[in-house]
Amino acid sequence: MTEAFARQTPLDFRSLFIASEFSMDDSTVPLLDVVRALSFVGDLAMGQPTDYSPRVAWMAGQLARETGGDEMACTRAMAVALLRWSGCTANAPEFAQLFGDDVSGRKALLATPSSVSGFRAGTRKKGSAFLALSRIHCEVAGDIAIQLGLDDATQFALRHLFESYDGGGAPNGLRDEEIPAAVYMASLAGDLDIFQRLYGIEQACGLIEARAGTLYPRELASVVIANARRWLAALDDDPTLSGPCSLDAAFAGRTTSLEILAHVIDLKLPWMTGHSGQVARLARNAALQLGMDESSQQKVYRAALVHGMGRAAVPNMIWDTPGRLAPWAWERIRLVPYWTGRAARQIGSLAGEAEVASHAYERLDGSGYFRELKATAVPLEGRILAASVALAALRAPRPWRDAHAEHAAAELLMAEAAAGRHDADVVRALLDRAPIVATPPNKPPTGLLSEREREVLRWISLGASNKVVAQKLAISPSTVRTHVESVFRKLECATRAAATLKATQLGLL
Repeated sequence: MTEAFARQTPLDFRSLFIASEFSMDDSTVPLLDVVRALSFVGDLAMGQPTDYSPRVAWMAGQLARETGGDEMACTRAMAVALLRWSGCTANAPEFAQLFGDDVSGRKALLATPSSVSGFRAGTRKKGSAFLALSRIHCEVAGDIAIQLGLDDATQFALRHLFESYDGGGAPNGLRDEEIPAAVYMASLAGDLDIFQRLYGIEQACGLIEARAGTLYPRELASVVIANARRWLAALDDDPTLSGPCSLDAAFAGRTTSLEILAHVIDLKLPWMTGHSGQVARLARNAALQLGMDESSQQKVYRAALVHGMGRAAVPNMIWDTPGRLAPWAWERIRLVPYWTGRAARQIGSLAGEAEVASHAYERLDGSGYFRELKATAVPLEGRILAASVALAALRAPRPWRDAHAEHAAAELLMAEAAAGRHDADVVRALLDRAPIVATPPNKPPTGLLSEREREVLRWISLGASNKVVAQKLAISPSTVRTHVESVFRKLECATRAAATLKATQLGLL
């Protein structure tokens, strides 16, 4: 490791992320739209209504204002509430191991009427699960904040989302005033919205009162209880969730890279690492080959980056099924593009891209999903995306099959086109330009990781254990552990999910 990297601070990674982005594809979009999209993905992963986090953010902002906070405090409370579940995809594999259905498991924990947080209560008999899951979630959420360019205080809050007023939280056991006010505000607003929906306003206030002094300060809980009816009525009367405290003004003119959303989406399933980015490059190359203008190329590229948003709604236990899916499981899969299309209602400038993305699994013979469209009913951008998704998937291993070799994947895709399921012109364009995507999308910083460390990182990012990595690379497990520790130190992270997120964004994988 060079001396310069030995002195890197977390904020230095932000400049590295910007410098390493693929110059050919301008994926810069409004910051607030990416925050909203991450919020949408988080709500799906938590099994919540897709307006849950926006409602919680509005109430958190009202709570900040009601307690004398300035505009910065209000903005921070709302940002933390919107990004509170941005780390959900990162610990989905571990959640699935513990609860089976990671989506329903989270939903059940949020609904737990306990005197402590549902996560803390629901994992009490599962050893160190609460600490381990919280550490992964919070580290990734904090790193997302870095990559979005949010301020230090917001980053710190997102790294301590599961701390409790009494010191019994995670990941660091902070207590009382050590915990950022924004964490308390997001937690209180979230509890109010869920509990009133499930149990009614009276019981919701009673549950908040029971958690006061343990999960959050009594003073803040009292303010929420006093204003609960008014805030909930205001939300019902104002479906746009607008109000005197809004992120629109605070984030006006600020932009970020859409790739961060793609990388967060792919974290849910280790074997999908890098999938969205590869699909995006395939799709753009095909659009270029087909003679589409720059605007259309860009739209296809962005649609590919966000096409997996709806994947968060499906439990990992379904995705990881090695054999044939049961009918009920298949119905869950069919809803993935539906949820991606629904995201168009919440993510502003990306609405058009989300609409294209919802065609990712359509087939021209009507055998696709979710609309079962035929022939010309599928727009050209949708045809390009569908074929690109199929090609990228064929080349990669899946729990139910091994990866297909380059020529075999091409033959399978051409056979699908011949059968009328894919556009033949699009498939030819994809395969003509296929060699281009073998080039890494960005140039990784030199000297950061050794070649062996990158090999180890690649395998652990795909979900392999140290023992499996040792077998793959013909080295000892202790050597693998040494390399993993070195990778974590250089990337300034403590979990595999965070290492994967950073490495993918930097082009190290």
